[in-house]
Amino acid sequence: MTISTDFQVSKSDLGETRTVETDLGDLSEGQVLLAIEKFALTANNITYAVVGEQMAYWNFFPAEEGWGRIPVWGFATVAESRHPDFSAGERVYGYLPMSSHLVVEPGKVATGTFSDMAAHRQPMNPVYNNYRRLAADPAHNPELEAHRALFEPLFMTSFLIEAFMRRHDYHGAQSLIMTSASSKTGMALAQVAKARSPEIERIGLTSAGNIAFVEGLGLYDKVVSYDAIGELDGAKASVVVDFAGNGKALAAIHNHFADHLKYSCLVGATHWDARGMTEDIAGPAPILFFAPDHVVAMTEELGPEGFGMEVGKAWGGFIGEAKGWIDVIESSGSDAVAKTYGVLLPGKASPRDGFILSL
Repeated sequence: MTISTDFQVSKSDLGETRTVETDLGDLSEGQVLLAIEKFALTANNITYAVVGEQMAYWNFFPAEEGWGRIPVWGFATVAESRHPDFSAGERVYGYLPMSSHLVVEPGKVATGTFSDMAAHRQPMNPVYNNYRRLAADPAHNPELEAHRALFEPLFMTSFLIEAFMRRHDYHGAQSLIMTSASSKTGMALAQVAKARSPEIERIGLTSAGNIAFVEGLGLYDKVVSYDAIGELDGAKASVVVDFAGNGKALAAIHNHFADHLKYSCLVGATHWDARGMTEDIAGPAPILFFAPDHVVAMTEELGPEGFGMEVGKAWGGFIGEAKGWIDVIESSGSDAVAKTYGVLLPGKASPRDGFILSL
């Protein structure tokens, strides 16, 4: 019998949290008990909570009615196994709850990967159910584990956005506008676009207080505060990728560029409390970008090996730069997790903060 410590949030009020203990019972044949070592907590995870009902993120790791466990990315060790292919002590990386333990049912087992075949996870996108077995994972670097947990999911989203935009010739645009330019996903897209589409102008939008930090990254051709959107060249053909989820800011971009805005891409909601949109905006209708669907499509197009090579090449160049952008902050215990969540939810964390937590 294993007791798991779970950090939970109220689905109706994301500011209300609690820590509970859950009896996981005994393992059944074919199951594996993971002891969760550490996980990253970023604005991306806040987005999982914001759209938890809409995008079924709450369904991955169910909790008591009215409560949810926010999915995170991190590392775990096999604590107990009733599966012939797994032994205690093996380490894995993947999609985890904000908990101390998780029971999985490995299937599609390969030397370097497996999928959790638990029945409740099958309706969701299979990308989230895949785990990497670190002993045979070519992407594993023990010295960069914190950076992998912090950046890899965000990097993948940005890699896919850039690939999508480039495949469509940026919809005829000359400029790529990114909101929440200080966010880790924004930084990732700017880096990937700089490396793979150097001809496109990269414009970063951020709050006035973050301008110096964002300019210092050297990722953007131009950095502008939200209240200076009107100073941009509205006659230049542009596309926007909105990471902030701030309806007022996105409407200002649409209305300023109007027909010169060629595509509007919605990703995430880091400004979670201001994500509403006005109905009468100029320009194209904003379209939600759901990264897992693009993983599947790109894998079908290039084949698993080809897709892996493309991602690996881009990741290698990215992580070499990204490790210098943040300060890793590690802490453990339920109080530390609650405190960190309380900083991230209202967007009060410094863009240099990279939180690695453990329960």
